[in-house]
Amino acid sequence: MNIGSFLYDFKSLYGVFANGMVRPASPKLIAQYSTLYDLIFAGDVDYLRDKTLLSAPIPIENIKFLEPILNSGKVICIGLNYSKLHPVDGVVPPNPENMILFGKERDTLVAHKDVLKIPCDEPALSFDYEGEIAAVIGKPARNVTRKEALDYVLGYTAFNDGSVREWQKHSIYAGKNFANSSAWGPWITTTDALRSIEELHLSVALNGNVVQSAYGSEMIFSVAEQISYISSLFCLQPGDIIATGSPDGTGASKTPKRFLKIGDCLSITVSGIGTLENACT
Repeated sequence: MNIGSFLYDFKSLYGVFANGMVRPASPKLIAQYSTLYDLIFAGDVDYLRDKTLLSAPIPIENIKFLEPILNSGKVICIGLNYSKLHPVDGVVPPNPENMILFGKERDTLVAHKDVLKIPCDEPALSFDYEGEIAAVIGKPARNVTRKEALDYVLGYTAFNDGSVREWQKHSIYAGKNFANSSAWGPWITTTDALRSIEELHLSVALNGNVVQSAYGSEMIFSVAEQISYISSLFCLQPGDIIATGSPDGTGASKTPKRFLKIGDCLSITVSGIGTLENACT
């Protein structure tokens, strides 16, 4: 099941996407849960499987995509989670011994088909893409084991961890938190509709040319390990997003470097889910 949020007839709605259409949650369901976040937080996503609680389908070309969950919770990112084959600034990063975590602010994220904003002035010279698979948490998770960790995943989606490389030298936080620099969507595909995370394939295309390609099985730290580790620090809540890391092939690893510029189009595809598309302005 593909679930997400959208704008139609000047109304913010949520519903189920399939076959080029979206079926909005019914007025009755929205009266009880005004946003998809409310529905997820209550643990009642299965209501969207009940066709009597959905309205008539709408062609997706008639809607504006919103972020899958409006006002979602924490955005937690995993750094250096795939082996890097190509050097950045002349150095091939070694595989980390410990998991590297950092966070993103909500203001960094835009939806499918929204524009990525090239930063002003000097930061524009090192604005990079990082295609990723993101896991969305479906129920509270605190001190969970690796064995049980995937039971806490609602679903997966595509994610772009936009990065200003030179500002990462100031701090990871600075380089990762430029406004409107990242994206996720187009929707969340629930785990019951997907193969295992290890079998999901991530592909990133810049202006139609594939620049990143990897399977979930290539992660250094598995999603189960990520959830177990993070939940040992604090409680993961429904609607929290974990961006699971980006494989080799970012603009910083190219020779010469190929950073994003105005007019570029970035497409991030995850098998079984769909494609997140964003242009740069």
